[in-house]
Amino acid sequence: MMQSTFPLLSLAIWLPIAFGIFVLACGRDDNPALVRGISLLGSIVSFLITLPLIQHFDNAAHGMQFVEKQAWIGRFNIFYSLGIDGLSLWFIPLTALITVIVVIAGWKVIEKKVSQYMGAFLILSGLMIGVFCALDGLLFYVFFEATLIPMFIIIGVWGGANRVYAAVKFFLYTFLGSLLMLVALLYLYFKSGGSFDILAWHKLPLPFSAQVLIFLSFLMAFAVKVPMWPVHTWLPDAHVEAPTGGSVVLAAIMLKLGGYGFLRFSLPITPDASHYLSGFIITLSLIAVIYIGLVALVQTDMKKLVAYSSIAHMGFATLGFFMFNDMSVEGGVVQMISHGFVSGAMFLCIGVLYDRMHSRQIADYGGVVNTMPKFAAFFVLFSLANCGLPATSGFVGEFMVILGAVKFNFWIGLLAATALIFGAAYSLWLVKRVVFGPVGNAHVAQLKDLDKREFFMLGVLAIAVIAMGLYPAPFTDAMQTSVTDLLKHVAVSKLN
Repeated sequence: MMQSTFPLLSLAIWLPIAFGIFVLACGRDDNPALVRGISLLGSIVSFLITLPLIQHFDNAAHGMQFVEKQAWIGRFNIFYSLGIDGLSLWFIPLTALITVIVVIAGWKVIEKKVSQYMGAFLILSGLMIGVFCALDGLLFYVFFEATLIPMFIIIGVWGGANRVYAAVKFFLYTFLGSLLMLVALLYLYFKSGGSFDILAWHKLPLPFSAQVLIFLSFLMAFAVKVPMWPVHTWLPDAHVEAPTGGSVVLAAIMLKLGGYGFLRFSLPITPDASHYLSGFIITLSLIAVIYIGLVALVQTDMKKLVAYSSIAHMGFATLGFFMFNDMSVEGGVVQMISHGFVSGAMFLCIGVLYDRMHSRQIADYGGVVNTMPKFAAFFVLFSLANCGLPATSGFVGEFMVILGAVKFNFWIGLLAATALIFGAAYSLWLVKRVVFGPVGNAHVAQLKDLDKREFFMLGVLAIAVIAMGLYPAPFTDAMQTSVTDLLKHVAVSKLN
């Protein structure tokens, strides 16, 4: 492990939280401009803090980098322990960037309780980064659960007509799923002689029966978060009722906490159980990829369509993780990063239309390209990325997972590849009905194109989607060593 001389990870976690608390403390609705300005400054500074992580990350190094470790609750051997490797590196700047965009997206739209809205997102940003950095089991659990509180408030206060129902459903699903994880963490704590060190847990010689139970405990927490079929039903409700910023963060970052949990806990701590139950996870993932793709095809609400497509795309990630080859696991991680850009952008586009027409129904639109050509160009680009068009980020991860799947089992690869067809079907049909054709009605005829603020936030994500699609090497190179080490560990444990 490479010890850090400068607490970059702590800054990445606590700076946005500090700004969020400051915004909450000083913010009143009589001066929203000041609140927005401080929030934007806080989010930009927090994003800039994460860039040195990319610059100074050593792709060839094994183990954790930028490690920080301080005694937290000494009596119980609990540490404030942070560190990242190639599996977690890119999620930190992604989280910070999405937070900047969410602050910009809510600039004009949120007019009441502005300080609470901005503060909730800044605090949520720091907590999510904490999940990706934590190397202590209890610290991970605290961050993992604490993310529920700001998102619960965001959905419940600024959401749609059924916001309370959606917020409570979101909270109960994700909280109850995590209770079994807490039991597993406590078991590992006592089994390891009183340590919450996640890396030490990776080396524990656990009996097979215990591994299966621990794997299933982790599965309940992470499957709900991803979400995997059949524990996915909270997500469409949460997306539909959440404000645009809430949907963006939920899709772009919060779903990744579950996928990341599989890589940091399930695979390395319970390798034998992971192999034993891999067929079960692959089956659930394929159902998500195929069945949920078909469900997306029949949606009449744009947000629900993109929400279901998120479940299908995250199914690709979990599929990749449990085929145990470099190509599939790297593809799963790349898919999660790409999905952060693409799904965030799709929900922003829907938000742009909703701000103008206050409708998410596909039938209420048609011919938007005639009145909003700039918007239409972005919407088409992101929709094509959503269905995995080559030269967009959406293609890279899906193609790597399909290649890994074919290497693992030809028929699984064939079934996974059908997702490209379904993805193209629901994405392009959405574009056809909303963007193209003659002007649908008088409301569409009066639409105004993107303003500078909206153009900027969509432009940033468009650059990210194309750059990652054309040159994915910075992403794959960073994770290659960590993925190889993980697979070696899982394979050796299997032989034992």
